[in-house]
Amino acid sequence: MKLNDIRDNYGARKERVRVGRGIGSGLGKTAGRGQKGAKARSGVSINGFEGGQMPLHMRIPKRGFNNIFAKDYAEVNLGAIQKLVDAKTLDAGAVIDHAALKAAGVARGGKDGVRILGKGELTAKLSFKVAGVSKGAKEAIEKAGGSVDVIEVIPAAEKAAAKKGKTLAAKKEKAKG
Repeated sequence: MKLNDIRDNYGARKERVRVGRGIGSGLGKTAGRGQKGAKARSGVSINGFEGGQMPLHMRIPKRGFNNIFAKDYAEVNLGAIQKLVDAKTLDAGAVIDHAALKAAGVARGGKDGVRILGKGELTAKLSFKVAGVSKGAKEAIEKAGGSVDVIEVIPAAEKAAAKKGKTLAAKKEKAKG
């Protein structure tokens, strides 16, 4: 066997069918679309069209909504934090915040900070500085001898808007004075 002899098995790679390219191809003239009508034309989709009757997807009632003001927290369980402390990935002596959990690889995403949840067991005495904590998690942390400091995280968009507002106010004051 030589490197220049290596090739795919016959039929492993199929060529694209070029429709509407002559009688010999077997898919010439009408290109396999039959004769005239909406299905033969391009850009016409009849999926879900029920002959003018109200389509099923519009007959069914709407439910739920997406809350545009919902906070986006990276949720981390106590069990995962304990595993990291045991593996010496997290420093038990330092304050555990969003940056520390992100560096450890457990807090993914979370534009509005991190929220600690109570799944799992915590034995280490830890101090947290996070955006949110569940009732059960707070009890477990305090039971282990730790402490929780809940902070308010200001999203980057709000920071930018506040900064912009300050500069506009400063310009207006400058113009007056």
